[in-house]
Amino acid sequence: MSMYFHFRAIRPAALRNSPAWLEKLFEDDWDAVRERIGRHREEVLDKGYLDHELLYAGTEGGDSPAAQVVLGGRPLPHPDPALPPFVLLTAAQAGRVAAYLAAADFDDLWLDARDLLLKSYGGQEAEPEIHGAFAAAHRDLTAFYGQTAHYGDAVVKWLVP
Repeated sequence: MSMYFHFRAIRPAALRNSPAWLEKLFEDDWDAVRERIGRHREEVLDKGYLDHELLYAGTEGGDSPAAQVVLGGRPLPHPDPALPPFVLLTAAQAGRVAAYLAAADFDDLWLDARDLLLKSYGGQEAEPEIHGAFAAAHRDLTAFYGQTAHYGDAVVKWLVP
């Protein structure tokens, strides 16, 4: 699998502010990750994660739940400066993101970002396929954050090389 953006739910009491500890969270093989995804304890976005950010955050920024769905949170630098930082969302932030996603209407989000997204994915001819892929990712992210909020967990994100 090529580079992807990885989300992992973590109990707040278990969360460490250590880059080495955070890196270990993402060392599992793909089969272990896939099993946790099935339980909505983990989620991944492929290399199009920046496009998902556009779908949610658009021009919003800062601490809004929409801006925290994909890339938002507190960055913690990786020990290797050539690698991207880890990103942490507190349990309260993850709960706000879950509430935002539960209330968000995907078709409204799609309409706002549609023209920009279709330019990157082959134009109007590709719309049914692209719409379906983004809708599926939206459902997966909504389930992930909903389950995370249900358990009161924090979220750690990392762009896995």
